[in-house]
Amino acid sequence: MAYVTENKAKQEDVWFLDSGCSNHMTGNKKWFDKIDDRFTHSVKLGNDTSMTVRGKGDIKLQVQGRTQVISNVLYIPELRTNLLSVGQLQEKGVAIVI
Repeated sequence: MAYVTENKAKQEDVWFLDSGCSNHMTGNKKWFDKIDDRFTHSVKLGNDTSMTVRGKGDIKLQVQGRTQVISNVLYIPELRTNLLSVGQLQEKGVAIVI
């Protein structure tokens, strides 16, 4: 995964579009607007490791001055990057143009 930015954004504040993951995921619990801590699950990552999901909920993001709600985001405390699932976005009708 490549990461280059000209501004001062920290990697932990950046969301990566991932065409290989099936769910949105983050390790930052404070970002959740709503979270169900009772939701637990296990996810398998691309490097064949597994991590435990400790919740699922909604996150509000500011994108070009507008609030966007990303729903069904998995909370995985050990995860060090934030992933947006391309497939999950497409299911909601979001057009992905690269």
